[in-house]
Amino acid sequence: MARYVARIRNLIPGVRHADSNIPSQGVTVDMGVLDYGKDKIKMSFYNPLDPVPKYDFYAKDTWSGRIKSTRPSLDVLRKPPDPDDLPPPPEDDGRPKVKLVRFGWVLGVMIRCMLNIWGVIMYLRLPWITSQAGIILTYVIIFMSVTITTITATSVSAISTNGKVYSGGTYFMISRSLGPELGAPIGLLFAFANALACSLNTVGFAETVRDVLKDNSAQMVDDVNDVRIIGTITVIILLCITFAGMAWEAKAQILFFIALLLSLVNYFVGTVIPPSTEKQAMGFFGYRAEIFVENLLPSFRGKDGSFFRMFAIFFPSATGILSGVNICGDLKDPSGGIPKGTLLAIFWTTLSYLLISVTVASSVVRDASGSLNDSLALNSSIHCSGLGCKLGWNFDQCEQNNTCSFGLANHFQILAIVSGSAHLITIGIFAATLSSALGFLVSAPKIFQCLCKDNIYPYIGFFGKGYGKNNEPLRGYMLMFIIALAFILIGDLNTIAPLISNFFLCSYGLINFSTFHASITKSPGWRPQYRYFSPWTSLFAAVLSFVLMFLFTWWAALITFGIVLCLLGYVTYKKPQVNWGTSYQAGFYNMALSFSMSLTGVEDHVKNFRPQCLVLTGPPNVRPALVDFVGTFTKNISLMICGNIIMHSTDMLVDWLNQRKVRSFYTSFTADSLKEGAHDLMQASGLGKLKPNTLVLGYKMNWQECKPESLQDYVNTISDAFDSSYGIAILKMMDGLDVTSDLHSAGVFPQCDKDETDRNSAPLLSAHPDISDDGSDEQVRSVFQTKQGRKSVDIYWISDDGGLTLLVPYLLTRRNRWKKSKLRVFILGDQETMKEDRKDMKMLLKRFRLEIEDIVVITDVDKPPLVKNLQRYEESIAPFRLSEEQAGGDVQELKRLSPWKVSDKDLEAIKPKVCVFASVLLSDCNSLPVPDVTCPSSLYMSWLDALSYSIHCPVLLIRGNQENVMTFYCQ
Repeated sequence: MARYVARIRNLIPGVRHADSNIPSQGVTVDMGVLDYGKDKIKMSFYNPLDPVPKYDFYAKDTWSGRIKSTRPSLDVLRKPPDPDDLPPPPEDDGRPKVKLVRFGWVLGVMIRCMLNIWGVIMYLRLPWITSQAGIILTYVIIFMSVTITTITATSVSAISTNGKVYSGGTYFMISRSLGPELGAPIGLLFAFANALACSLNTVGFAETVRDVLKDNSAQMVDDVNDVRIIGTITVIILLCITFAGMAWEAKAQILFFIALLLSLVNYFVGTVIPPSTEKQAMGFFGYRAEIFVENLLPSFRGKDGSFFRMFAIFFPSATGILSGVNICGDLKDPSGGIPKGTLLAIFWTTLSYLLISVTVASSVVRDASGSLNDSLALNSSIHCSGLGCKLGWNFDQCEQNNTCSFGLANHFQILAIVSGSAHLITIGIFAATLSSALGFLVSAPKIFQCLCKDNIYPYIGFFGKGYGKNNEPLRGYMLMFIIALAFILIGDLNTIAPLISNFFLCSYGLINFSTFHASITKSPGWRPQYRYFSPWTSLFAAVLSFVLMFLFTWWAALITFGIVLCLLGYVTYKKPQVNWGTSYQAGFYNMALSFSMSLTGVEDHVKNFRPQCLVLTGPPNVRPALVDFVGTFTKNISLMICGNIIMHSTDMLVDWLNQRKVRSFYTSFTADSLKEGAHDLMQASGLGKLKPNTLVLGYKMNWQECKPESLQDYVNTISDAFDSSYGIAILKMMDGLDVTSDLHSAGVFPQCDKDETDRNSAPLLSAHPDISDDGSDEQVRSVFQTKQGRKSVDIYWISDDGGLTLLVPYLLTRRNRWKKSKLRVFILGDQETMKEDRKDMKMLLKRFRLEIEDIVVITDVDKPPLVKNLQRYEESIAPFRLSEEQAGGDVQELKRLSPWKVSDKDLEAIKPKVCVFASVLLSDCNSLPVPDVTCPSSLYMSWLDALSYSIHCPVLLIRGNQENVMTFYCQ
């Protein structure tokens, strides 16, 4: 490939080798392989400045160590630039390169989520909730919670795999999906919820320490104030750990995880150990069928005695599922790690909740006195009626007086009684509460920092400043510490838990709604790698979350929605200058098909790019294959305008489109030439954002026989489209596109421009029995109306045009007729670097979330062409040859009068490219070469003819306008 590029450089005047010391006249520009250090940019054979597709043209950052690159514009490709216009090589800033701390999916996601889910509720409230709600309703609570969290996890997985996710976690994903209007308020509330969760787990830890002190007669003040004092000291220590950095925090989490596992094993072992007399007095009797049956049904007591109150207190135990998402900026592979780690964490923690609930309710009675004197063996003459009587204990007196101190309904430390060693349970509680508190204390500032950097709200940018190699938000840590400390001073876990449930449910509801909204808008930018989600289950989880908010704590839900509405009103009024390619923008596009003015104030974004096609069909019924092909990938998702340069009967042709079920506008324009009419159509077509950006036209089959002026007009139309920054697509069928003869036989006589009609082409395919003509005998059926089956669509991505060459075939495969078809991508490369080229392209396509069957590297472009191919090329260009003898020496004057003529100089300059065209057979979907402003029209058509000669399947020559239409970023 490098040798070929060198040959092209030698043929272009004013161009020399980069390593040559021979001076040249005129402008000296190195147009070959650009070398910035070790980074080399390979060029396609279309143009020595036209690079092949490359990962770095789409990447926004250089954290992976790559050098960010910029592809040349259309102006650069068509007009050789001055030396000053070439981009300078990247400069080294001289700063030392630091190694960032990155976590894998096990440590960064699964373990972190499990630690935050295994929190204070599991140890201190799950047995109590089971006693209140009974085993059946407790399982209902657990499964309802898991349903919400699992669906939310699938929604998060879909969003997090739809592009690269930076730091900011939940806020980043919601804001980039739903926009700043809803994303910013939820980001603020979610950071606040994480600070509350930190306080919840800190209070749980403080309660355990207080109970240990009371057991050893070391109470400081009283129950509430002891919790406040211990909680304050604890959160200060946690703050110091976060200041030490993420590496220290991760090491602490591993120790907590080991302690948690030991405590759980210790508990389950304790359930099968025969209980001592002391444990029986406290209500633990081992596995008993009568205890299981007694605890099946609910027995609500006290001010918290209701189903939804129990649900509200339990739900914070399921809120750790986003812990991995919240530090997504510190993960090695967020797209792969978040789905796998989050769902596995939900599975294991749910299993543990179910086992703890059923085992503790099968072995511990609801009420026990804890007194050894209540044993019936010591008081055999006493008669009793409770469940304890069957087990040899009389707890009737404390049950009747509501003075029982032990049992499921009265003692929060029941797991310590059941376990083999109470000390290990205490250590487990310490590990669960401290790990969760530490995780939430880290997550809250990370979310808030991202919100601060987006500058959505005033006066909060101060807290967004990062420090150190991991950009730690130290100021944010201090703010969240103060918020957490304020709620720790409440000192009541049952009061804090429902408030946290309210904020987390609001966040989960909006996450699920954002996934639902992004799916139903059918934006081409919505291509999540994670496929195991449904927009309707996401909608169900969103509705369920919002309903539960009001059922849990209605006044807190009203306050939350009031705050969200105020923050939403502020952002809507201020209109921040951000553009994140949200699903709301995609939704506006769909609405604009009926209400065009809805898109007036929405900015464009690469994620929502749609090929809006102006199709030069002439009368649409004359070229049905062209109409059907474009309609296949534009129907219901983007704009299609069929343009006719010569005025015809509009009503008849619109009816034809409607009968064919093609969603397209039709417009006709009077003009003296194809170029003039197409130019006017490109300038005038569309309304607001519903404006074409891609010109589609049929291949000129009779380019060698038609009038030279008609050929020049056709190529000038292509050049004019490039000058207008349009993408170009040219469809070629082996038998041509024009079906005028069939229309004449059907009794339809449209007027056509004979020069623009494929006069020598046969009718396009015969009728297929499995296709309905919708009741119209005048319809001519095309190949694009049939099911394609298991065929391959070959994409020759020769030049990097921004991705339009990939996007159109991908949109085709989203249709039912094409869904079984496989995509194959062909790229240029060298034999020596074939494996690296294929690996780089595979990585790029994976980032695009495209399902590509295979990637083929073409390495034989330097091979000599076949003699028959060269001979055919020379025969096709012979009628347009211009020799100096014929021109009488004045070549330039004759070229001005007949610009389609090919001089010896033109032919010599293009010879290397034609050699390559003649040696490589391309098909299906190929990069369209950009015509140089000095290239004769006949010579350009010879390129296209060489690219598509003797191919029996449809061929699409396509080229974008050098602007990105594909993205692998969330933003």
